[in-house]
Amino acid sequence: MVNKSQYSQFIKAEALKLGFMFCGISKAGFLEEEAPRLENWLKNGYNAEMSYMENHFDKRLDPRKLVDGAKSVISLALNYYTDQKQKDPFAPKISQYAFGDDYHAVIKEKLNQLMAVIQDEIGEVSGRSFVDSAPVLDKVWAKKAGLGWIGKHANLINKNSGSFFFLAELILDLDLEYDIAPTQDHCGTCTKCIDACPTDAIVDPYVVDASRCISYLTIELKNELPVEFKGKMDNWMFGCDICQDVCPWNKFSVLNTEPLFNPRNELLGLTQRDWQEITEDTFKKVFKNSAVKRTKFNGLKRNIDFLRS
Repeated sequence: MVNKSQYSQFIKAEALKLGFMFCGISKAGFLEEEAPRLENWLKNGYNAEMSYMENHFDKRLDPRKLVDGAKSVISLALNYYTDQKQKDPFAPKISQYAFGDDYHAVIKEKLNQLMAVIQDEIGEVSGRSFVDSAPVLDKVWAKKAGLGWIGKHANLINKNSGSFFFLAELILDLDLEYDIAPTQDHCGTCTKCIDACPTDAIVDPYVVDASRCISYLTIELKNELPVEFKGKMDNWMFGCDICQDVCPWNKFSVLNTEPLFNPRNELLGLTQRDWQEITEDTFKKVFKNSAVKRTKFNGLKRNIDFLRS
């Protein structure tokens, strides 16, 4: 291998072998356009109690401050879409991204493998991998790399595959050939996601107030759920898929091929009554190696009780 183009083609081919749906590459640098957007979002308090979003402002906007000598941001997407559903239509609902194993661990392992292959084939390359683990603006970098556009619900959308995928990055001190044509916005005049949100969390197109978002309320919020959302949670106890479910582009979603994301039968089979009577032992058994562990048992019980009251 002798040039940047060959390196880039090699990395993309290896990413696909590891099961990633997409791989795009951007030049590491300061995100000038994003700076005022992020500043305004924080100034409006749309990060709610996620105070960590206010930390490392400069690092969020420039990966070169995160990784010494960073030259390239490799953006990757891993599909998690499934057509399987919880069997009891009256059971409290869980976002489908949490039906299988915790994506953090699954993707981190793939990133480690990709990094090892890069070092084996290309030589002395340094960098870091990221899966929701540091101040990296995943969606912005994925957009720059041509993986899709950021929709009005603030999720990344791909024209051919919808939005049911995770994002991750490898930030390397390696010069590569960059994808320089970001995907144009294809939301048009559609407002389905805005209209469907039962808590009015999408306060403006492309702007989400986390304090009103069901995903935030059921996962990130550590205090009691606000009374104003009684009867507005659409029976979601962990996360929420509404804005993605109604998005017309998700008619192009394809089933994921990652065995570790296969839905757990014991989870899908729990009835409304099972959830209402769930014990900590059952919680630990059903959600072993699951992203749902983030809420802990008491958090999930709080959400279930809130839906009942």
